[in-house]
Amino acid sequence: MRELEAAQCKKIFLEQVSSVAVYAQLEAALEFAREGDVLVATKLNRLARAVADLMVIIKTLGQKEVGLRILNLGMDTQTPTGKLMLTVLGGVAQFEREMMLERQREGVAKAKAAGKYKGRTPLPTELRQKVVSLGAVAVL
Repeated sequence: MRELEAAQCKKIFLEQVSSVAVYAQLEAALEFAREGDVLVATKLNRLARAVADLMVIIKTLGQKEVGLRILNLGMDTQTPTGKLMLTVLGGVAQFEREMMLERQREGVAKAKAAGKYKGRTPLPTELRQKVVSLGAVAVL
């Protein structure tokens, strides 16, 4: 937040969610942004986890004529070089994330083989049946 305040941001949208969660504050920031505004993110990986997501954000901002700055990279998409660098770094960030997930899967497999990883504790049968029945009701 200090970085955003130092960048003289007028409205700050804070969000701390896992990588698989919906970014409600990002959606709010994109909705709030108007022509001539600049969306500022402290880090690229705080803005998007996948290149596809990043491209959607960039497209949305472009349609609204809103710029994008990534503070820790000194990047500004209002320049052609900034746009290129953002796309390249977005690809690298996605690659890094996929490598981390691959290492995690390998670690879990190794732990399972060694008998050290059991996964989640299963729900009791009665509770599991209740959850399944509630899910069936919700689908209807």
